[in-house]
Amino acid sequence: MTLAAGFIVGGAMTQVARIFLPPGAVKEFFTTGVQPAIGPATLDLVIIKLTLGPVALDVSLLSLLGVLIAYLIARSLF
Repeated sequence: MTLAAGFIVGGAMTQVARIFLPPGAVKEFFTTGVQPAIGPATLDLVIIKLTLGPVALDVSLLSLLGVLIAYLIARSLF
């Protein structure tokens, strides 16, 4: 739960930085991310066939910062 909350907060920070930071090295450093993807995965049952994917995750420096912030908040609460 903490990891998901951190990625949501970090993703929001990344989108805000992409909109409001002026073009340059700082914007590229904070908003450039790696996008690992998995899929598509197919589950073929006799009655129904399900396909999931591709599923990708956009990981940037601000996303990792959001995870760190969420972890520190969760650690201080519990």
